Amino acid sequence: MSQHRASEIPVLSAEVREALTRGRPVVALESTIIAHGLPRPRNLEVGLELEALVRAEGAVPATIAVVDGVAYAGLAKDRLERIAGGEGVRKLGHRDLAPALATGATGATTVSATAFLAARAGLRVFATGGLGGVHREWAQTQDESADLSLLARTRITVVCAGVKSILDVPGTLQRLETLGVGVLGYRTDRFPGFYLSDSGEPVDWTVREPEEVAAVMAAQDALGGADSALLVANPVAREEQLDPELHDRVLAEALAECHERGITGQAVTPFLLGFLVRATNGASLEANLAAVRGNVRLGARIARAWAARA
Repeated sequence: MSQHRASEIPVLSAEVREALTRGRPVVALESTIIAHGLPRPRNLEVGLELEALVRAEGAVPATIAVVDGVAYAGLAKDRLERIAGGEGVRKLGHRDLAPALATGATGATTVSATAFLAARAGLRVFATGGLGGVHREWAQTQDESADLSLLARTRITVVCAGVKSILDVPGTLQRLETLGVGVLGYRTDRFPGFYLSDSGEPVDWTVREPEEVAAVMAAQDALGGADSALLVANPVAREEQLDPELHDRVLAEALAECHERGITGQAVTPFLLGFLVRATNGASLEANLAAVRGNVRLGARIARAWAARA
């Protein structure tokens, strides 16, 4: 078991620690895209690229993961390579963190675990791809991502490309409203659908500049109240989105095959995402990466605007 005291969870890299001490902007990054979201060796290249994009925008990246039972915010290159290597790397939601630390496990953090550890480290901005959410046929399965309830009690700003389009998007937005999680559309009045610029659902509030997001964050703090997250829904550029007709056709085929094969529970999402990658000849993966890059750049700009208010 890790001997790190509670005050050292997560352990900060020297770069992240110095940035926080000096009030410089820091952006949290999740690690599941590196361990479980991309084929090797491209996953390591993308992990390094995303960190470089944050630095190019004048902020410090804090990729979060658990290595040998120690939670880190900011990964040295050897630890990033370990997460990208895939051997024995588990997928950790926030409920998995305690067993992972206690047993010395190594794992990549999902949105919920990353948000939890980032907030604990004092980070306020987190950039990711698409959120988890309410699954289709929720009324029968009660299948909902742990991301939502965790964000309802965690004060962090999450830049994302909406929720994965394989999910029940209207149902997810309803749950976010019920849970009191704020949603801002970034330069859009439509909620994005991860691979798609527009999920078909509206958003109530639109902001156009990083400084406006920082102002909303400051107003959250001034109001007090529940420590809920703020979602900044940043659509993938239309020229980089997955062709909507191709998306709809392939998703219908994927859902049908899922039913035929009796795939349920946690196996549904990886099956559907894998089906989309194969059936679109990798186009869905490229749209995914375009969305993540855009979110990381915007996350760094928001972190800069937030640091400038301090």
